[in-house]
Amino acid sequence: MGWPLAVSAGLMQKSSRALVAALWPLTAGHLLAMLLIILPFALLVTLVEWQRQIQFGASLAVIAFGVFRLVDRRHPRTLARIPPTQLGLWSFTVAIAHGAGLMLVPIYLGLCRPSDFDRGHEAAGALINASLKMAVLVSVTHSIAMIAAGGCTAWLVYRYLGLKFISRSWFNLDRAWAVSLILVGAIALVFSLAG
Repeated sequence: MGWPLAVSAGLMQKSSRALVAALWPLTAGHLLAMLLIILPFALLVTLVEWQRQIQFGASLAVIAFGVFRLVDRRHPRTLARIPPTQLGLWSFTVAIAHGAGLMLVPIYLGLCRPSDFDRGHEAAGALINASLKMAVLVSVTHSIAMIAAGGCTAWLVYRYLGLKFISRSWFNLDRAWAVSLILVGAIALVFSLAG
């Protein structure tokens, strides 16, 4: 339905070139809209079809990153100083990197067998599949619970313990994180090879 806008562009500039030039952004906008809708579903189909290979590759990537973290002991300084204006972006990036929502995708798509579920997974599956409104409500409730727990901890440390306590008692979890990455990657690798 963008052709009237192309005609309008040509008429306003009194040029057929303006009409043709208007077709490119109209085409790009239409293509992006279609890809935004179609691409996630196509990617999910691919994920299901290539599940074993993706799991194998992801296992190796997690193991490699764990080994890298063991070898490179420097903690990234960029993570230590996040300006207040970028906290939302940081939170989004870290949540995506840690797979905050991705862990629920197999349940949502019905890829897990009922025998794989414990009570928590059964409840999550029932809530997610109830409706879009319920899925959003679960996400909002989860976010509020996490920010409340983290906020209370941050306030207590700030108010009662202070910077000296943190600088004296803080211990580096990078090594434990690296070992846990290697362990989780190895377990996932065994499961992907077992089929």
